[in-house]
Amino acid sequence: MAFDGITIANITRELHDALLGGRIYKIAQPESDELLLTVKNNGAQYRLLLSADASLPLVYLTEANKPSPQTAPGFCMLLRKHLQNARIVGIAQPGLERVIHLELEHLNELGDVCRKKLIVEIMGKHSNIIFCDDQDRIIDSIKHISGMVSSVREVLPGRDYFIPQTQDKENPLRFCGQYVSLPSCPTGAAADGEMCAPDVADVFLKDARDDTVISYVNFTESMQKKPMPAYKALYTAYTGLSPIIAQELCHRADIDGDRPANALDDSSLQALYAALQGMMSQVVSGAFTPTVIYDGREPIEFAALPLTLYADKTARTFDSISALLEQYYAQRNVLTRIRQKSADLRRIVQTALERNVKKYDLQLRQMKDTEKRDKYKVYGELLNAYGYNLEPGAKSLEATDYYTSETVTIPLDNTLTPQENAKKYFDKYAKLKRTHEALSELTVQVKEEIGHLESVLTSLDIAMQEEDLVQIKEELIENGYIRRKGGAKKVKVTSRPFHYISSDGFHMYVGKNNYQNDELTFKFANGGDWWFHAKKIPGSHVIVKTEGKELPDRTFEEAARLAAYYSRGREQEKVEIDYLQRKNVKKPNGAKPGFVVYYTNYSLAIDSDISGIEQIE
Repeated sequence: MAFDGITIANITRELHDALLGGRIYKIAQPESDELLLTVKNNGAQYRLLLSADASLPLVYLTEANKPSPQTAPGFCMLLRKHLQNARIVGIAQPGLERVIHLELEHLNELGDVCRKKLIVEIMGKHSNIIFCDDQDRIIDSIKHISGMVSSVREVLPGRDYFIPQTQDKENPLRFCGQYVSLPSCPTGAAADGEMCAPDVADVFLKDARDDTVISYVNFTESMQKKPMPAYKALYTAYTGLSPIIAQELCHRADIDGDRPANALDDSSLQALYAALQGMMSQVVSGAFTPTVIYDGREPIEFAALPLTLYADKTARTFDSISALLEQYYAQRNVLTRIRQKSADLRRIVQTALERNVKKYDLQLRQMKDTEKRDKYKVYGELLNAYGYNLEPGAKSLEATDYYTSETVTIPLDNTLTPQENAKKYFDKYAKLKRTHEALSELTVQVKEEIGHLESVLTSLDIAMQEEDLVQIKEELIENGYIRRKGGAKKVKVTSRPFHYISSDGFHMYVGKNNYQNDELTFKFANGGDWWFHAKKIPGSHVIVKTEGKELPDRTFEEAARLAAYYSRGREQEKVEIDYLQRKNVKKPNGAKPGFVVYYTNYSLAIDSDISGIEQIE
């Protein structure tokens, strides 16, 4: 999820194609660190969002409008004064820096043509939007950075603008020179660091001296100085490469990215050099393919170029980087908001789960201690049988156990009679027997409680909307984990199960929580419908409506994938799924929500990839 230099290059090209020559029609500042510019160009209207938010800096074209404050902030008023109706005459990215320069032409109060720059820096918590004159002197910025805040660079009116060089990195676009592929040399034809053909060598050396091309020799020298993983060596050596892009380069070169860079052999370095040249050629030529990687339904990564290292995940390409960013961050924001809102519920469940797990472990240890109860019973019986001939003050008795025919030594309290010693052992037996019987019931109850709490955690994991949390909270209230506030009524539930349709046209439903699981299984489904669930792990009930028809194998597999994905085992390579007709699923009296039993079922092991299954909203 890196807003790296390559992503910025894609955005810059997109803005160049859409906005160059256009005029700024409106300037708004919806948030303290965000601008929304409306640009008219070639008969079309565009909205350009510029955000310097420390946690989520963004630049993209959008169709959505945002409400602005009634009184415009000072920075917005300044831009309106200078840039209202200004023409965009240049859009550029310096090197592969995470910076975009918008060069603007406008008329001043005297009617003279002037040029200004609006510079957007996408640098995490250091992001900023800076307004400069044609001499790169700062007029103002959306964030003021004084010398007390940063010792590297002040961003204040009147200061000269420059990009801070905080790290010694090279511009990777310099990999794209006259020669894209490496010259090939017969083994032994050239010494280390030399090219085999003099004319090629001359070109490379000349270009290197002119600071236009990073030669293979320069590259290997850089890598061999870095005793760190190869992928890390790449993004610390070259501007604009994020860790995920560095991993992608290693994958394209077919090398282990965690292998130390200074331990790479010549063939690995050549492959990595070629991969860098190939990727930079894509950037220079504008051959971008904005791509989002999904794990099931959750977006986990994006890039402006295809990510081949995620071959086992689902990839979706977009026509524009702006469309990708808008949708990607909208989906991520929904997931982030839900996880924030579920944090309190998750903490309550996690605390109760940890307490019950500790209780269960203690009970198991106590159960293990009761395993010797039968031994004490035998000791008592043997003492009653053979204790009559013991000498007074004896400390032990050796006797043959008539159950096992083995000789046992029974410790004795020499201050007690044999009969009193026998009674002592019978009392120990009786006490341990009572403990065992009590623990046998308690461990079952605590085990069920643990299973219930784990299923609630799974429900929190798959919650996609705030309405989904309402039903989970109600379940926790009714099971005594949360106290209902005085006078509060039971809330209305609007959450509904997930609804999918199989490739063969059968409707499949997935419960989002234990209440929905019970509702689907025992009220919605009929006896002939098919029921799916992950074997012995928390997860959703999946119902396939048959409508009296026989299910094809493909539908069985798709329903099983849904059961695998919406379970605690979704990260496993394969998940074992039990499936059977609904009429064979029973709910014991007094069982926790979502808990069922069945005795006759089929099973299959399957992956949790549901990317090809159509979801109905």
